[in-house]
Amino acid sequence: MSLKFHVIMMTVLAVISDAILIPFYPQFFSARYGIDSAVHVGAYVAAISIAVMCTLPLWARVARRIEPLHLLVYTQFAAGTFSLLCDWAPDVQSYWVLSMLMFMCKSSYLLMYPYMMRLTPKDQHAATIGVLSVVVHFGAIFGAVVGGFVLQAWGPRASIFAMAAGDFFQMAVCIYLIRSGKIVRINTGEHAQTAAAAAEARRVNWRARLPILRLALVMLLFDFSAYLIRPFFAVYWQKTSGYDSELVSGMAFAIPGVVAIVALRLHAHIRARSGRLPDHTVGNLLLGMVGLLLHAAPDPVWIVVGRVLYGWSLFQIIVKLEVNLFRLSTPQRYAQDYSITNFFQNLGVLLSSFAAGAIVERYGLHVPFLLAAGGFVLTALLDRLILNVPSADHAAPLEAPAHAN
Repeated sequence: MSLKFHVIMMTVLAVISDAILIPFYPQFFSARYGIDSAVHVGAYVAAISIAVMCTLPLWARVARRIEPLHLLVYTQFAAGTFSLLCDWAPDVQSYWVLSMLMFMCKSSYLLMYPYMMRLTPKDQHAATIGVLSVVVHFGAIFGAVVGGFVLQAWGPRASIFAMAAGDFFQMAVCIYLIRSGKIVRINTGEHAQTAAAAAEARRVNWRARLPILRLALVMLLFDFSAYLIRPFFAVYWQKTSGYDSELVSGMAFAIPGVVAIVALRLHAHIRARSGRLPDHTVGNLLLGMVGLLLHAAPDPVWIVVGRVLYGWSLFQIIVKLEVNLFRLSTPQRYAQDYSITNFFQNLGVLLSSFAAGAIVERYGLHVPFLLAAGGFVLTALLDRLILNVPSADHAAPLEAPAHAN
């Protein structure tokens, strides 16, 4: 099996480990520490984003001197250890400290994304990003379903152990890859080229980075809108549908992931027949807006329909924005530019987490869906005004020169 396959499998494990408790933090804090505050849950999810924002650039700098897979052996071991220590936490303050340390160590696995893109030719970026996007969604599917089942069947402690198991398994995969010799190392010439590119980048005026910064701003607004509905969806579903089962809530939460898998298969079928892929940013954002509005309908059937439309839109837009990131960047700057956009994306998740808690506490569980729908409209306007992402027909000529080089 190839290095690419193992990296994808590591990403699946990482996302599953992250997603086990994401839909169920309100229930987790209520069951374990007796805290029912929506603001507290929003603040906690926001703190996770802060932890990732602060540590990913640090891991990117360390990875310049240490091969990423070697680095992940230590960071994932630390993440699993802190996760196990979370089970010991006697109060919510201790849990916050230990779990934030866990997420800070976990964030290092994000280095695998630019690492794999460096190994992928530009003309295969869209397909690879599509696969990775589905991997993330599939991880959310499995993580949410497993998390709901584990929380319902065995309680909060088992959820913590399941998260730790994912971290240790990632560490084991890294050790296997190191010992098997599958690692693709950067040779001396590439190191020199990267250093020269970095020196040149320091001399380039900041205006040369404007395209990346514009893209990052669009990503910030998109992620803010997309993740505004996440922290309290399980609670909203249980209240609206009348089903108190965490397993059923996890399955409803995971519907967009199923849609993403269907979309990937459809894309592969169209690509195999040399057809034109659907590539309409504004249209997909407006479709997502409709899906979000349907979430606010007090009927489980309409919520499911809304999840389907939202999932389709989410997949299409994520792939389009990521493709444009690697089109605007160069292989020598992939990690640096990815850390810039990832910072803005996490800032969007951070703001949405704080906002979600405050909005639900004051206005109710349905309002985040309405505000997220408005955010998708603003994202569409911002895309047209400052980014104007080209369609697939116009993108190909832009990518040809880079691939030729």
